[in-house]
Amino acid sequence: MKKIVTVLGARPQFVKAAVLSRIINKHKAIEEVIVHTGQHFDANMSEVFFEEMMIPKPKYNLDINSMSHGAMTGKMIEEIEKVLEIEKPDALVIYGDTNSTIAGALAAKKMHIKVIHIEAGLRSFNMKMPEEINRILTDRIADLLSCPTETAIDNLKNEGFDNLPVLIEKHGDIMKDAVVYYSQFSEAKSSIIKDQKLQKNEFVLATIHRQENTDDEEKLTSILKALEEIHKIQSVILPLHPRTKAILKKLAIQPKIQLIDPVGYYSMLELLKNCSMVISDSGGLQKEAFFNNKHCIIVRDETEWIELVNHGFAKIVGSDTKTIIEAFEAYKDSKKDFSIELYGNNVGEKIYQSIYQLIH
Repeated sequence: MKKIVTVLGARPQFVKAAVLSRIINKHKAIEEVIVHTGQHFDANMSEVFFEEMMIPKPKYNLDINSMSHGAMTGKMIEEIEKVLEIEKPDALVIYGDTNSTIAGALAAKKMHIKVIHIEAGLRSFNMKMPEEINRILTDRIADLLSCPTETAIDNLKNEGFDNLPVLIEKHGDIMKDAVVYYSQFSEAKSSIIKDQKLQKNEFVLATIHRQENTDDEEKLTSILKALEEIHKIQSVILPLHPRTKAILKKLAIQPKIQLIDPVGYYSMLELLKNCSMVISDSGGLQKEAFFNNKHCIIVRDETEWIELVNHGFAKIVGSDTKTIIEAFEAYKDSKKDFSIELYGNNVGEKIYQSIYQLIH
């Protein structure tokens, strides 16, 4: 039986990978070995997370976290290489744009193991983002590029990928499969709406965690000021990322909005289902908002998911207080039709078939 090693590190990667793992188990033609680098290690990534999310437990847990980018990536390459020497897989699968992604790609490529990059071709065109560097380098050394959108394919063509010995395929967005699958269970698994006394369509869901916002006091205070103003009109609920929490404490800022502890995936789905709209700097949440028929106000200067902006489902506002409030006002009474098919269907199955063909 052919074998793949899947390298994961961040929580959203596990959710996406679970989609593919379920399909691999169904077909019983490929063995999958999961490696958890430990990049995201928090209480929400405990044993309970794997059980609740019906995610296969990693065979290897490398426990690499809380280091600088260089130390972390270097250590990951070293440890992933050891795993690859033991497992001798036919291919390595990686997702997205984290340090775990680039470390897995480098380790495998130097051992002449095929590299499969899921969520390939995304670009923010902002080289200050560590994620941008990770995804560009990973795409360049991969053997199969699984692209979520037409924009992603265009990005690769513009970079000359047509001239390289690489398979470029448009499969759609695997996150769509995950949202559809887990939404069936989220109401039974999470009581967050009741616990926080929230009313359907009567609150805004916000998240702030990107370094470009949290590490810039001016940007952070400007965004929070907008959220406080919006909170006077409609409740703003913000699950607080540990990094953001530490910075607020350091700056002695206490935003007058509803702050809650970080939430698990089911609770996040319930918040998405029940909120009126989303204000976020997260890439994944922009799409999850769309999958739940909600507008997203993007508190960044660019987005990888430009089709959401082009179709009027999301708006890029940066960190300007006034612009954020204006976007909220514009979306408040929106009756937009979200039925357009931007990200495909049965994405996991399409990715599986491409992997199968690559290694057989």
